[in-house]
Amino acid sequence: MTPRKTLAAKDWIDAAFVALGRGGVQAIRAEALARELKVSKGSFYWHFKDVPALRAQMLRHWSEQATARIINAIDAHIVSPRQRLRLLLTHIADGEAGRYGGKDVDAAIRDWARHDAAARETLETVDARRLDYVAALLRSCGIDANVSEIQARLLYGALIGTRQLATTSASTLREELLVLLEALLSQGVAPGKR
Repeated sequence: MTPRKTLAAKDWIDAAFVALGRGGVQAIRAEALARELKVSKGSFYWHFKDVPALRAQMLRHWSEQATARIINAIDAHIVSPRQRLRLLLTHIADGEAGRYGGKDVDAAIRDWARHDAAARETLETVDARRLDYVAALLRSCGIDANVSEIQARLLYGALIGTRQLATTSASTLREELLVLLEALLSQGVAPGKR
């Protein structure tokens, strides 16, 4: 006799992210997740009122794991802002953001946000926080405040777009983002700040 599997809410959230990355928001269904986890739907309803409640938890979890946790990890390094920018890009390109910031999940959340107000609000908040963080690091590198916002958008947009190219490997993404970062940093930095 096999022991009964006990799942936590996080197990369901993790499975839902896998489903989201594979099939979009419509793939997040209690029955399909239960089948994937090899448990009954009763476990799902123990943790969540319904699928919309799971989706709301997913958005909160993604915001925390794919943004706040990464920013805190980068800031924990006692290095220059330029080195923190490099660490951030390397971290993201190498996929260390895990399932909550991975290529498929980020793209699926962006698609989800096109049709759902809560997802759109979360995405807008996450994008704003990420852009503010990168712009602040750029300002700390000596980039003018107005220029740093533009450069942050260029760098972030390049990350989002380049990740979607089928031919882009993690190492290529990392190299291309680091080249772009160096080009951006060389623009408008006072000689003493380099």
